[in-house]
Amino acid sequence: MLNKKEARLRRARRSRAKIAELKAVRLSVHRTNAHIYAQIISPCGSKVLAAASSLEAEVKKDVKNGGNTAAASAIGKLIAERAKAAGVETVAFDRSGFQYHGRVKALAEAARENGLKF
Repeated sequence: MLNKKEARLRRARRSRAKIAELKAVRLSVHRTNAHIYAQIISPCGSKVLAAASSLEAEVKKDVKNGGNTAAASAIGKLIAERAKAAGVETVAFDRSGFQYHGRVKALAEAARENGLKF
């Protein structure tokens, strides 16, 4: 029987294998109880093209708590803007084994609304 973290990492590994077959740029999301992080990663997986997190000063001044859906929406908007600046328009969404619900869903929807396609 797997514990929660091992099960999540197993789901993440499975979805990342599918994304690797596509050879697509991926939007990877990680969340903790206090913060949420997003990265645009190159197809080979060796280079981060853009990143955003709720720890950044420009996000902290707008959002009081980094661990809620408002913070996730702000990060989704920010990562979409940074991806456009890096020349990326289409990505594969990597939820890192987290359920597509709550903060992960809020980040994804905000990124879509701001022009990122996935």
